Amino acid sequence: EVQLQASGGGLVQAGGSLRLSCAASGFTFDDHAVGWWRQAPGKEREGVSCISNSDATTIYQDSVKGRFTISRDYAKNTVYLQMNNLQPNDTAVYYCHAQGRLRDLWGQGTEVTVSS
Repeated sequence: EVQLQASGGGLVQAGGSLRLSCAASGFTFDDHAVGWWRQAPGKEREGVSCISNSDATTIYQDSVKGRFTISRDYAKNTVYLQMNNLQPNDTAVYYCHAQGRLRDLWGQGTEVTVSS
């Protein structure tokens, strides 16, 4: 089955860390750009970070620069989002998205809650 699965969310206190994983099944996303998006309660979905398929170029939303790191593990067909120094404003459902030449696929989302 072709799918994208996000995992690793949870409840943490401000200043804590989580690592989110986005694992592809049924296809290889080495040739896909992969991004992380998030949606807070009552808010629109916003882009957080993305990584290219070719030169591993990364982009971060200003609010997470210096705290979040996106990376790829080609052997495991997985993209990660390491989130450090989490803040209450980071609370949201996080989604991964893979964009290739022939595919546009969203994961199901994983919930991150940061308490103050």
